[in-house]
Amino acid sequence: MALIQNFDIFILLYIKNHMYGHMMDKVMIIVTSLGNLGAVWIVISILLIINKKYRNVGFMVLVALILSTVLGEGILKHVVQRIRPSADIPAVKLLISKPLSYSFPSGHAASSFAAAGILAKYLKNYAVEFFGLAALIAFSRLYLYVHYPTDVLAGIILGLICSKMTIYFFNRLSQKQQSLCRKGD
Repeated sequence: MALIQNFDIFILLYIKNHMYGHMMDKVMIIVTSLGNLGAVWIVISILLIINKKYRNVGFMVLVALILSTVLGEGILKHVVQRIRPSADIPAVKLLISKPLSYSFPSGHAASSFAAAGILAKYLKNYAVEFFGLAALIAFSRLYLYVHYPTDVLAGIILGLICSKMTIYFFNRLSQKQQSLCRKGD
């Protein structure tokens, strides 16, 4: 565990020493706010739900967001109970208000990759943009010193698993509906 903790701190200090700047501070605060409560992904899902052609994709995004929140924020954070880097390394001045929950896994990364995984599968022409936004939101959590790199990595993995589980669930549901329709004919 000490090796992982040292690696995490090394990465955070590298970001702090090589990437910090007044303009980046402002950009990262805006980027991270897009991920607050999954806001940007909820807006995208609502826009998709409004459009009949993409309604199912919008619902899938919402389910993936809920699943990642329940597993990450509701279960894993309370099991692992990892404190945030800002508590471990108090010399760093936070640019945003200190999050109240535990650090592992990153909820921003989990929700962003859960949504991006769904969106990239069904809106392939925008896959790079969806994953790019998700990665930027995840990186903002490191930049802002509210997560360790392994928190973010775990959030990414959790989010992608949630997107796969949601796709599987919706595919199974669709197959059952088609089977029932055929039996009814």
